[in-house]
Amino acid sequence: MLHVLIGQDDFSIRQALEEIKKAIGDPTALMSNTTVFDGHQVTLEQLKSACETVPFLSEKRLVIVEGLLERFESGNKTGRKKSSRQSEKPEEYKTIADGIKQLPEFTELVLLGGRIRAGNPLLRELSAMARVKTFPRLKSPQLTQWITQRVKAAGGSISPQAINLLIRFVGNDLWIMAGEVDKLALFTGGRRIEEDDIRAVVSYAQEASIFAMIDAVLEFRAGAAQELYQQLLKQGVVPAQLMAMLSRQVRIIFQIKEMRGRKKTRADIQSKLGLTSDFVLRKAWDQADRYSPARLREVYHKLLETDISIKTGKLDGEIALNILIAELGQRGTVSA
Repeated sequence: MLHVLIGQDDFSIRQALEEIKKAIGDPTALMSNTTVFDGHQVTLEQLKSACETVPFLSEKRLVIVEGLLERFESGNKTGRKKSSRQSEKPEEYKTIADGIKQLPEFTELVLLGGRIRAGNPLLRELSAMARVKTFPRLKSPQLTQWITQRVKAAGGSISPQAINLLIRFVGNDLWIMAGEVDKLALFTGGRRIEEDDIRAVVSYAQEASIFAMIDAVLEFRAGAAQELYQQLLKQGVVPAQLMAMLSRQVRIIFQIKEMRGRKKTRADIQSKLGLTSDFVLRKAWDQADRYSPARLREVYHKLLETDISIKTGKLDGEIALNILIAELGQRGTVSA
């Protein structure tokens, strides 16, 4: 079976992936029957070999490929150079699609992607045989419903006024929102969450620490960055959440810098980026004044490499982030 999970809501994509894993069966057996590929680099031969390998002591094999669809987006803006493994043939997508269409019954293949256009040639070739699910960023009505349902699942309830304030503080990043909702549910112990609870629990302290950590990384202050990282871990921020937040913030800073160069207004930029939190916009705006595009690209690519190493199981999340901060803290040829 082929699954395609795409969209800008990475949190919901990861949840959908977890549901696929649960449906396959025993998680212990699945661990030894799962292969993860970087779609920007994988070859058809590697993909076919993984898909055709008979599962060990299990009925199913899981193969996850992230970024393959992006390879065939016209005007790709990922900033990646073409890999030497990546074919220059204009119709390479047909060869890959033909290979994927020959999936054995015991393989569950999952393609993960971000913002993919409807005319993507590989997606068009595979759509007839795939279960395609799209996850756009949630708008206000859907976000309100999502918060209500998550609070209810935690055994609580929340007032409409508290929801509005929570959205104003956090925005529509579900990685952050999920953490804040879970903290609120624990804090209130089953009673209804009110505005005062939002102010007490969803403070700017964590966001301020994350912005300070980004500054320390960008300014080659590895010691300060490591200290802030340890503080965030103690506050309950898990490595996967921190990776998502760091990547998102560096991307926002870069986008703000680029759009300001095209003379876009502050209101246009806020609307384009979908930022409902004035605090996040203000901090990113200030950081965009201080760092060069070269330094931002360097950090973002390192974050991507670290993310892949975690998802492929090469490194534990906490260790990988420690190594990342240490590497970025060493002053190289790229300056801030």
